[in-house]
Amino acid sequence: MSIMDQLTLRRDGKVRKDNGATCSGEMSTGVAAEWRVRVDGHPGLTIHDTRWANGERDLVLYQPVVVPEMPAALSNLHNRRRAGIQGSGLRNGELRIMGWVAVPGDRPSFKKTFTTADFVEVCGLADLRELTGRPGVVLDTAFVRPDPVFIDLDKPQETDSVQHALFFPQRDNVAPVVFFLLSRVAPTLRHIGWLPEPVRS
Repeated sequence: MSIMDQLTLRRDGKVRKDNGATCSGEMSTGVAAEWRVRVDGHPGLTIHDTRWANGERDLVLYQPVVVPEMPAALSNLHNRRRAGIQGSGLRNGELRIMGWVAVPGDRPSFKKTFTTADFVEVCGLADLRELTGRPGVVLDTAFVRPDPVFIDLDKPQETDSVQHALFFPQRDNVAPVVFFLLSRVAPTLRHIGWLPEPVRS
């Protein structure tokens, strides 16, 4: 079962950010597209996809003024472990978001390198297949390597630990949000029992 069968994700307008720190540490203003996440029987969550005036863009689990009661592992994920979005440097109009995983815990950390088999284990094979079925959306190694590693979801490699990334067309505003959910939010939702383990086949 796909994660998208277990929760609802919908876009819900935009909000202006008067001043905030970007991923590079610069202070800037911006506009955030709000995405609402609902898991049955639990408080709602909000993801901000912010486009900053300085040209940067990132996704974060937004922390509201009042955070509903929830396990510490999830409440502490708010406003942490952002995902930057930038040009891929490979094709015009193509963007990239890194496949770093937010490791659950009271002080969430990052894990950046995985074999593809391990990355699939964390994010869910069915979900990654559905995501990469969108036009122009590709899961690949984040960087060009002298010894290329072939990323194939039909036969996930189990030998090389690499940094994965999702490449997607600039016009696709859904793909990066879903990927952010899979890699930065869903591991914690499973850790606290709000979601079952991902489908592995």
